[in-house]
Amino acid sequence: MIELQGKRILIVDDSPTNATALLLMLQQAGFSVVVANNGESALQKVREITPSLILLDVMLPEMDGFEICLRLKEMEETQDIPVIFMTALSRIEDKVKGLSLGAVDYVTKPLQKEEVIARVNVHLKLSNLNKQLEAQSRELKDALTQLQESQLQLIQNEKMSTLGQLVAGVAHEINNPVGAITANSVYASTYFNDLVEHLRLYQRKATDEEIKIHAEEIELDFLVEDFGNILTTMQTSAIRIKDISESFRVFSRNDTEDKVAFDIHEGIESTLLIIKHRLKANDKNLEIEVIKNYAKLPIIQCFPGPLNQVLMNLLVNAVDALRDCYQKYTNNSKKPQMQIKTALNPEKTHVVIQIRDNAMGIPKEIQSKIFGYAFTTKPVGKGTGLGLAIARQIIIEKHGGSLEVNSTPGEGAEFIINLPL
Repeated sequence: MIELQGKRILIVDDSPTNATALLLMLQQAGFSVVVANNGESALQKVREITPSLILLDVMLPEMDGFEICLRLKEMEETQDIPVIFMTALSRIEDKVKGLSLGAVDYVTKPLQKEEVIARVNVHLKLSNLNKQLEAQSRELKDALTQLQESQLQLIQNEKMSTLGQLVAGVAHEINNPVGAITANSVYASTYFNDLVEHLRLYQRKATDEEIKIHAEEIELDFLVEDFGNILTTMQTSAIRIKDISESFRVFSRNDTEDKVAFDIHEGIESTLLIIKHRLKANDKNLEIEVIKNYAKLPIIQCFPGPLNQVLMNLLVNAVDALRDCYQKYTNNSKKPQMQIKTALNPEKTHVVIQIRDNAMGIPKEIQSKIFGYAFTTKPVGKGTGLGLAIARQIIIEKHGGSLEVNSTPGEGAEFIINLPL
């Protein structure tokens, strides 16, 4: 819900009687109100307070309302402030002139309290919605920029080569919410224009029949309901992009000279979100079910960036093993699963992380080799042979822990990380 009370309104009117009446009217509705009685004073107050909306009289001495509106719209810092003209003029030419200068609406004198408050509320809401959309668009662009920068940095870093292979899938995950925002923005713009046009019928004092016909033409009841749904969809999409960006931030935490506090589960979840597209079903693959069994763990002291790299390597290896297994053995009746379990060891001195898959497992003859440098079972171009070697080095040398593997051929493999508290 958009909070309108407390918004600052600037009244520009040279009539003390009109200005006072309007001031009381708006204050009773919960608005903060400032009054100016001429053009120069109005422009000065706009620079000082940056109002949320301006109620501007057309007929003013020295500088009329049209000139004031023109100057406001020429300045970048004030051009987005909604301006509603107040006038006794009834000529269509005058109204068209005001709207063409950038005003959003007209109210006709003598002013009616209900009409003024209704129009002020509508245009404050529309202005706030527009600002929210612009802010979401900026956040989206920033998020995409951050992701692109992170992507380039990670691809250039040999230790993060696994993440480089996932870029296309991550881009696809981003494209979905971007597409939703782009598509819905077209409808949002159309709905906005229809609503403004409908409001102008009231402004022109159209007949009830004209208003009814227009409401039917634009399907007003449906429009109002769907407008809210569209904004919710756009907001949800922006949150999705933000979540992906946040996962990159967590995953790509910079190395530090000293260990820092870190939530193991946050690292696992951020890594899962990055590889989420690889877990989904498609024409060639079944969906990989992820079963999580998290214990209540304390925050540990570690090096988050390298530790996240280890988690990424183990999870991607599990996905690759499952995909290879179920592509080679299409008659396999088992559902592809990956289990992630966390716990404290019995002595409560170490955090234990277990990552298990139900693929074909690791042949006994190569289990002793998998942590060796340049050893890989993957096709050329899919693996460097450095992943598990670097992972073990990170766990043992940087953290004083251990990384072990248990595997029964035909039943899957399990990697176990032990990290000291």
